[in-house]
Amino acid sequence: MNSDSNTTFDNRVAIFGAGNAGLTAAFHISKQGHDVCLYGAPGFDQQIDAINHAGGITSVSRYHEASLDFGGFQPIARLTKDISEAVSYAKTLILPVPSFAQETLFTQMLPYLKSGQTIVLMPGNYGSLVLNNLKNEKGYTLLELNFVDAISIPWATRIVGDAQIAILGLKSQLPLAALPASRTDSLIKQLQPMLPLPLTALENVIAAGLENINFGGHPLMTVLNIGLLENFPQQYNYYRDCCSPATAKACAKLDQERLAVGKALGLSLNTELEAMNALYDMNATSVYELNRTSQTHGNVNDAPASASSRYITEDAPYLLVPCVEFAKLCNISTPIVESTLHLAGAFNEMDYFCTGRTLSDMGLENLTLSQIFDVVS
Repeated sequence: MNSDSNTTFDNRVAIFGAGNAGLTAAFHISKQGHDVCLYGAPGFDQQIDAINHAGGITSVSRYHEASLDFGGFQPIARLTKDISEAVSYAKTLILPVPSFAQETLFTQMLPYLKSGQTIVLMPGNYGSLVLNNLKNEKGYTLLELNFVDAISIPWATRIVGDAQIAILGLKSQLPLAALPASRTDSLIKQLQPMLPLPLTALENVIAAGLENINFGGHPLMTVLNIGLLENFPQQYNYYRDCCSPATAKACAKLDQERLAVGKALGLSLNTELEAMNALYDMNATSVYELNRTSQTHGNVNDAPASASSRYITEDAPYLLVPCVEFAKLCNISTPIVESTLHLAGAFNEMDYFCTGRTLSDMGLENLTLSQIFDVVS
């Protein structure tokens, strides 16, 4: 299905990844009036065929008895399984893929990228630093790209059938930062017309990584509930049922460690509660209350069924490990973060301290804090 209008290269958008976030981005950005090229990688391209057959993407209006706000049908201008076609389609390239897919996908894109293109990572999780380092290591030092790290994807969303999604909620804003940070404001102006929510600037991509709300809400809470989650799969609403007064206290200690690392780095971070209230337009007095009463989280009526869930396999190595790396650089103690990593690693027989996202991966190894901030600023 190739039905591009007369939009210019600058106003087109290419989306890489045909999972939950990729289909939702294609649906919503197309609805914003932009021509979208949706790329599905070989082996992960079943939805590309389904969308082609259906003529577009359907966003359902009801899911698990809940009424949803973003129902409708949206044709997609271009569908492809050819990565060179997707890269050459647009100036703005959005990668709403898990962090563990970023490097593989970017390596495949590299031969076709042109200077001036913008890579938007949702979530970023320090991916801009990693991909920029990878670009230089592979000999593309003259390739001038813009990188943007968002704290997350804008939506709570699920694929519910062939060419069908359920948009369970939309954040009230999407904080992000560019690499280097001096380009953040200009890139927000470029991206804002494409996305269905306000974009807000963070100090730099390190702040964007530390502000990802999954830091407190996913790895530790999954670790603390893993027995019930594995033995009684799909019988829980994760946010409502797995957050108790006691687990909320443990998550609060984890958050204090994150905030301490941010303070040592000279960053003014939001508490988890402040961030969640802002993102979901709430006024909860505790994270426990928010998880119990949020309509968006209530609509997500499922939970991880094993330790192989991305709540651990993505968020532990790509959010917690970088925090530990920066903590060591600043001589900050992070016992709760490290304990979570040890337990998650034991579940999956992985040493996340070695396999996770490190300062070396980011190209920051052996740099002083001053030198690191020169890189990201």
